[in-house]
Amino acid sequence: MRAYDALPPELRDWIAHAARPWSPRSCLRLWRRALAEEGCTERARARLDRAEAAMLARDSGLA
Repeated sequence: MRAYDALPPELRDWIAHAARPWSPRSCLRLWRRALAEEGCTERARARLDRAEAAMLARDSGLA
């Protein structure tokens, strides 16, 4: 729980509403990369949404 509590508020909110379980460590890694490449939290969050959608599609056999 300590790792989750240490996440940025925007990322904690995203994880709380995610469709699948995410580890704080892996999510933080993706978040940092997305922020560095996208430049803002809105686009970084959209990138996490796309990553999650791709994982859900793969898990369901649609990808």
